[in-house]
Amino acid sequence: MMHNESTPLAERMRPRTFEDYVGQGHLVGEDALLRRALKQGSLPSMILWGPPGVGKTTLARILAEHSGRPFHQLSAIHSGVKEVREVIASVERAGLFAGRAILFIDEIHRFSKSQQDSLLGAVEKGLVTLIGATTENPSFEVIPALRSRCQVYVLQAFDAEALKALVHRAIAGDDWLQAKEARVEEWEALLRASGGDGRRLLNVLELVVGGLGATPAVVTNAAVEAVIQANPVQYDKTGEAHYDIVSAFIKSIRGSDPNAAVYYLARMIEGGEDAKFIARRLVISASEDIGLANPTALVMANAAFEALERIGMPEGRIVLSQCAVYLASSPKSNASYKAIGSAQALVRQTGDLPIPMALRNAPTALMKELGYGASYAYDHDAAGGFSGQELLPEAIAGTRLFEPGDTPREAQMRAELRRLWKEKYGY
Repeated sequence: MMHNESTPLAERMRPRTFEDYVGQGHLVGEDALLRRALKQGSLPSMILWGPPGVGKTTLARILAEHSGRPFHQLSAIHSGVKEVREVIASVERAGLFAGRAILFIDEIHRFSKSQQDSLLGAVEKGLVTLIGATTENPSFEVIPALRSRCQVYVLQAFDAEALKALVHRAIAGDDWLQAKEARVEEWEALLRASGGDGRRLLNVLELVVGGLGATPAVVTNAAVEAVIQANPVQYDKTGEAHYDIVSAFIKSIRGSDPNAAVYYLARMIEGGEDAKFIARRLVISASEDIGLANPTALVMANAAFEALERIGMPEGRIVLSQCAVYLASSPKSNASYKAIGSAQALVRQTGDLPIPMALRNAPTALMKELGYGASYAYDHDAAGGFSGQELLPEAIAGTRLFEPGDTPREAQMRAELRRLWKEKYGY
């Protein structure tokens, strides 16, 4: 493949066929979902959800190529309702081919509700097959009406072997890399610099090889680190350090350090991170890391999310800062988080145990005759509003899943549960 100074290596090496496509075998393998859909001529509208640089755009193009359909691409960053309507109008003018066109929208999570609404009619009528790409959970970012008309396919992050395969393919297929006699002698720094992003991996490889004067161009850990230090901005943007920074942000809240939390918050804001993404992480942290130690934290996080939606940015940064500092300064407990994890593990282990007869619903006379709900003790009628009846299935009666933490608020909960249940649950 010829080298073009204006075309990045990642674009030059963009796969054109399934045979060249690396990874995502669960979707594009020989007998996988999307391959079968293509063979049957029934390609559905879909949302491709996965981290940056795992081939979402490439997959959309390959699907269009293999299906023989016209391909229209829009970016949610640069396009709006006007551009969507223009594409739909052009498809309608195509007559017989109207129902065959693919409309690919990159970063569809950045479309507003009204922009997503503008797609509904065309998708419902089958005028276009929509393929949306997103790095964010579609359950949060794609409106229900549109999501219900699309299949959601999850693309997996590249592992080390897949990343190495991308590099080997580039070295074997790119004329410029071959002229440089490029080869990788040490992999650790190159793979670490990629952050699992295939596009970034190839861009780093191109920078390193271009910066090596010698031929053959031998990629080593030292060569990669030198390039990264000389080009720091290229490796510290949302979509690249994205996952590392949000991880540091949440761990700073968990570690009760408001200074660190606000620093990483600023890193995300300055990097152009989606403010709603940050707000969602705050809601999760309020429940996962603080929980019962300070239940108001969840109220605060939800209020911050709602306030952000109302006022937007840049003022929304103040709301996010207030919430982040509050959460970081709160006492911490993961008791609820551990309880649901233990409960789910128990359900997977024991299966669908029979619900105790006393707890079953009895909406019909026959069910009442069969004993549904017969021995249920109505707690409000019991002394002190507590009956002490066993509420778990018989096979796991007495199992303890919730263990209060050591915070003052949870100590009160522990004392109350001990008063009610005595030694039954060991509280």
